[in-house]
Formats: sequence, structure tokens, C-alpha cells
Amino acid sequence: MRGLYAITPEGLHGATLVEAAAQALAGGARVLQYRDKSGDRARRLADATALCGLCRTHGALFIVNDDLELARACGAHGVHLGREDATPEEARALLGEAALVGLSCYDEWERALQAASAGADYIAFGAFYPSPTKPGAVRAGPELLRRARRELGLPVVAIGGITAENAQPLIEAGADMVAVIQGLFARPDIRAAARRISALFEPSRGAS
Repeated sequence: MRGLYAITPEGLHGATLVEAAAQALAGGARVLQYRDKSGDRARRLADATALCGLCRTHGALFIVNDDLELARACGAHGVHLGREDATPEEARALLGEAALVGLSCYDEWERALQAASAGADYIAFGAFYPSPTKPGAVRAGPELLRRARRELGLPVVAIGGITAENAQPLIEAGADMVAVIQGLFARPDIRAAARRISALFEPSRGAS
């Protein structure tokens, strides 16, 4: 897991959502997470199924936020879980041992250690910058990324207000991936924004 981790924004559905996701994937996104907290289960299943097929076409990973049943129904590669969601053990019991399980660790090192012990496939820290998606989110510092690189054998995702303009310091600190919502999907050219962020992970850029 390395590169751009795109997370779909609330409010996009159907063909509009699929087209936006297609642009992100064409620009180099390696992971796409479907995040929709609404109660319209039929629409969410239709959207998730379409996005899952799109990711497989592009050779990218498809992750569902929170919902284990939806992840199983649409054939997702895995799930991303927060503090109030299922445990990694519950996720694997339903989705199988091959499923990818990611955990949000916010600004909490102890939670990261627990996630690693529970068998998480990756962890996420944040928010690193003010986030329009979660304006009240706790703030995390880049020292968490440095420590995770030294001490944990897990891929680490940075999230929270990340754009092409501010992602580089987080990558240098140890982020294997940067999760982006508004810095990608709110841009007039989603594909170009995805390319700019993806380019930050190229070896020549990282060495400069």
C-alpha cells in the first residue's frame, strides 16, 4: 500500500460518483474508500458494487467504510473501521482472513499498538490539517508517522485536510499513503489533482 488513498465525499451518488471515482483512479489513486453514512441501503449497495468493479478494472483496492455487510455484499477488498465500529476480529469473521482491515487511530499511539496486535492490515492517523469533512477532528502530529515507521511493521495512512500542496511533509515523515477527500473531489480537475498527489510518491520526487 503506497500512494494516493481516495475517499469518496458525501453527496455524490450514481453516475456522478462513478465518474468522479474513475477520474481519481485514472489519475493514480491506488485505494478507493466508499464513505456514505446515509440510510439508503439499496442505493449504497448499487454505488458500492459499481465502484468495486471500477477499482478492479483499474487494479486498485476497494475499501468500504464501517459497513461489514455492505463490504461483503459488494465484494470489496476490505473495510476501514473507526472507534465505534466493529473489531478487526469481527470483520475477519464475516469477510474472511484475506480481507483488508484498516483502523483509524486518530492521534493515539496506544490505539495503533492495539490495532497492530489485533492484526490490522494498515492504520490511519489524523487529522494532520484542518479538515472540512470533520472540522472538529483531533489534530495529529507528524511524530506519529515517524514513530510508526520506526516501530510498527504496518502501512500507515495520513488523513485530514491533505492536498497536493501540503502532503509532502507527511510523506517524508513516514506516511505510506495519504487519504484525500476534498483536496481531490472538490477540485475542478479530479484527475489532475490525483496525478499531482500520486507524483509525490515517485522515487525521484521523494529524493529531492
